[in-house]
Amino acid sequence: MSSEYTLNATARAVLGKGASRRLRRKNGEIPAIVYGGQKKPQSLALVHKDVAKALENEAYYSQVISLNIDGKTESVVLKDLQRHPSKAILLHMDFLRISKATKLTLKVPLHFVNEDTCIGVKQEGGIFSRTMSDLEIQCLPENLPEFLEVDVATLKLGETLHMSDIVMPRGVESVALSYGADYDQPIASVSKARGSSSIESEDSPEIQTSIESTEDADGSESPD
Repeated sequence: MSSEYTLNATARAVLGKGASRRLRRKNGEIPAIVYGGQKKPQSLALVHKDVAKALENEAYYSQVISLNIDGKTESVVLKDLQRHPSKAILLHMDFLRISKATKLTLKVPLHFVNEDTCIGVKQEGGIFSRTMSDLEIQCLPENLPEFLEVDVATLKLGETLHMSDIVMPRGVESVALSYGADYDQPIASVSKARGSSSIESEDSPEIQTSIESTEDADGSESPD
């Protein structure tokens, strides 16, 4: 199973926290592991700058990757990525081996289109907001989408889209929805902008009457 997304790695035999720290500091590499399938887990090292550059493409988080390990290629997906909490440093990567006949469970990004021109925003003055940026799906590797597109063009003020409103590609299903309708979570909505509550016109009968009554009271003579 080939993929247009590739990463190069080397096998490593020296393990442990100390070895991993030296790998990062001296060699500029990331410790990693690949597991799954019929093979034993294998510890790896990848060049940090190459991985960081590859991950600028969001597809690497949700697509099948051809992992070249010392000249031998394995089809994998990225299952976990650890980052430094305050620095732009990748600390560790987990890869899962895959096969054509086995379904994958993976999160893929949601791409919302027509956010600024949907009815609730352009015509009704609302604010569009997302409550979800990715969705966990299950499918065979051959059906794995790079992303899921959500067209919000007809979304009106006060309306909410849910997981069940996403048009799924053939052979792809939502993990959450497989548990039932109670797990159908919201993904986006259009709500009123702050301070957009209706304010009565100064020329409305109620306000005008109130003003006239006040003027009459101020202009009347007080009794002796």
